[in-house]
Amino acid sequence: MTNDDTALAGLRATLAADDYGMEMHRDGAGVQVRITAGPEACADCLVPKPIMRSILHGALGVPEEAIALVYPGDEPGARP
Repeated sequence: MTNDDTALAGLRATLAADDYGMEMHRDGAGVQVRITAGPEACADCLVPKPIMRSILHGALGVPEEAIALVYPGDEPGARP
């Protein structure tokens, strides 16, 4: 497991503890990250996007500007 894999595994475990999931897709120099909420997700437990981008920046080693981040509720009809 690389440092990136270790950091991402830790982040996924932290999110899962509050019933969130994380999907990630590298797109050239950027990364697309989608956070999904399960039925028991703690709405107050998800950090604001700027903080999550900072965490992802450290884990992925890409600039924060290169991280496209989608949170639950960002899309029409999505569960907040």
